[in-house]
Amino acid sequence: MERLVLVALAVLVPGLAPAATPTADELLAAMDEVLQFDTRTSTATMEVIDARRTRSYRMKSYARGQDDAAVLYLEPAREKGTKMLRKDDNLWLYMPRAERVQKISGHMLRQGMMGSDMSYEDMLEAADFEEKYEAEVVGEEEAAGRPCWKLEARARDDSVSYPRRLIWIDKQNMMPLRQELFALSGMMLKVWIMSEIEMVSGRPVARRMEISDQLKQDSKTVFLLEEVSFGVELEDEVFTRRWLERN
Repeated sequence: MERLVLVALAVLVPGLAPAATPTADELLAAMDEVLQFDTRTSTATMEVIDARRTRSYRMKSYARGQDDAAVLYLEPAREKGTKMLRKDDNLWLYMPRAERVQKISGHMLRQGMMGSDMSYEDMLEAADFEEKYEAEVVGEEEAAGRPCWKLEARARDDSVSYPRRLIWIDKQNMMPLRQELFALSGMMLKVWIMSEIEMVSGRPVARRMEISDQLKQDSKTVFLLEEVSFGVELEDEVFTRRWLERN
């Protein structure tokens, strides 16, 4: 417990580092704490980059806890009005041009969202690492020029998309600055990088997130956060099928 208090102090007091190496469970709990929230709204741009071109999408997101999330696409014009809704382990997509709601399930979950390196399955993943993974601290290593604890995490069961992760957790703010995600076979599937960390409402937030699918050549997706607010009041209807079809 004493070490967990020291980890929490490291988050709250810049420059203060724990006197002893925290356990992996303590680090996962501290990381969960900075990634979880009651409610949040945000506006971001998603850039999908490959060898041929760069496609850009602008979106508004709403989230409540770890299970409810909604996304409204604002740009480009051809995608404006497209919506996604996540409720628990269910995901729906509304396409205004087709005027229909489609449930995303089965093999479709592994497809990239709008052709990006972030799959629909990734969108269903909730930030609850302490519950889903058992881990060990395997060292101390820099990521993005910042001192980090390096963890190896293995899934407790087969309910998660990535059975194994390497995670670099910033010693100061407990943000996962880098993650390498692996299949059960040991093949690296994706790399997630968080950067441009800023404090918003007393909590660290990544202004830039980069995802690269290691099974694609010359491909990456970059999320650029424009604005974010925590603790906002959200209408219950935002997280319903009715909202999907509302103009």
